[in-house]
Amino acid sequence: MDPVTIGAYDAGAAGFAKDWHDQPAPADLHGLVKGFFRPGRVADIGCGSGREVAFLAAAGFDAIGYDASDALLEQARLRYPRLSFQTAVLPGLAGVPDAAFDNVLCETVIMHLRRPQILDAVRRLLAILKTGGILYLSWRVTEGSDQRDPHGRLYSAFESALIREGLEGAAELLLDDEPISASSGKKIHRIVARKIAG
Repeated sequence: MDPVTIGAYDAGAAGFAKDWHDQPAPADLHGLVKGFFRPGRVADIGCGSGREVAFLAAAGFDAIGYDASDALLEQARLRYPRLSFQTAVLPGLAGVPDAAFDNVLCETVIMHLRRPQILDAVRRLLAILKTGGILYLSWRVTEGSDQRDPHGRLYSAFESALIREGLEGAAELLLDDEPISASSGKKIHRIVARKIAG
């Protein structure tokens, strides 16, 4: 994970958390989760302030949130004291067990990685899934070259083929599209894939 981006989230955690919770609910994401996810354990990688962990728990999943920003995790614990949150950093996700989850959610996170780390991140997300488990992976689309926003957060520019390369031979694509997010209003790319025996 880009350290300047983590620093930006740490410095502005309360403001980011408020912004995310004030956005419209991501009905498109919730619909996909309900349509594709299997019953069982879910890891939300890059959970931020915990909004989707709360949704997952309310929908009956055994959910845990992981994030690279300790300040965002503090916001999540303040908002949802009964839910589970832990520190973990892409691409390695040290401390997150292999083959432990029925579903993995990684919503608009991997674009904060440098391009050379993205393939490793995709493969690691698959590694923490059980065979037959479902991965939901999305990222904000950045055209041209890498950019930073006014907070300093990195938005890497990369093609969706890079993600499919990381999934090749290890997962079956169930969804691959590029809509405008119902929550943020930004163009995102979404992939849903099922891990296959390898």
